[in-house]
Amino acid sequence: MKPAPFQYVAARTIEQALQLKAEYGDEARFLAGGQSLVPTMNFRLTQPAILIDINLLAELAGVKNGAGDRVRIGALTRYRNLERDPATARRLPLIHEALPHVAHPQIRNRGTIGGNLAHADPASEMPAIVVALAGRLHARSKTGERWIDAADFFVGALSTALAPDEMLVEVELPTAPARSGACFMEVSRRRGDFAIVGVAATVRLDGEGRCADARIGLCNAGEVPVLAAEAGKSLAGRKIGAPEIKEAAALVQGAIDPGGSIHASKEFQRHIAGVLTARALAAACQRAEQAA
Repeated sequence: MKPAPFQYVAARTIEQALQLKAEYGDEARFLAGGQSLVPTMNFRLTQPAILIDINLLAELAGVKNGAGDRVRIGALTRYRNLERDPATARRLPLIHEALPHVAHPQIRNRGTIGGNLAHADPASEMPAIVVALAGRLHARSKTGERWIDAADFFVGALSTALAPDEMLVEVELPTAPARSGACFMEVSRRRGDFAIVGVAATVRLDGEGRCADARIGLCNAGEVPVLAAEAGKSLAGRKIGAPEIKEAAALVQGAIDPGGSIHASKEFQRHIAGVLTARALAAACQRAEQAA
């Protein structure tokens, strides 16, 4: 199929893009990488009246230092650039490990982090990672700007807290602290497919080797990326061993409500979530111990 008729504008400035979004609201869509938007337009699942191409807005791409130990990633930053940047492995190891799981190299060459997050597919890796890292997302409109916590950004499947006149311009994430480890794992039918379930885990140890903080995010485990908060809290203040990991994995299984599909039943997704949580936590703890 081909997309329904639409008007196309290549925005020359952010102000022009925001002006058009304010004018057209939900009838306008931003074109960044187009790896999610264009297929839905071809199937006429999405029929915007106007397509605002933001690829010329170079100021929306790139990585820069934020306040404190935080990193700001422009919404137009391609996955390819993050994957090839040596600093990603050092400062954002969870993202570095997850990037090879994101679709295929051809998709990562064009796909952008902002487009992926704004698309808000709960089966996608990056929303779960941003939630696990307690990131913040920066939205702008013609009349102002605001920061949205990742936990509040995703409100439903393919739905976000962005207002009709807003654009996601960047995401802010904390860099990996000392004495910490991270791990991302997923199971999919084939390399590059959406995950049946994916798990993003981070662990930070205190000076005595006890868990100071642990966070576990999951993709394709519900209508939005899931933060298994109780499972993370269960590890805090404890030396993490096999019993503690088993307990956390069970809490994850009880906290999620996967949708099931023709490829994996709800029960199988829940089982896989427990298995991956245990493996990811074990790997994250080992890496934190090595860092310490």
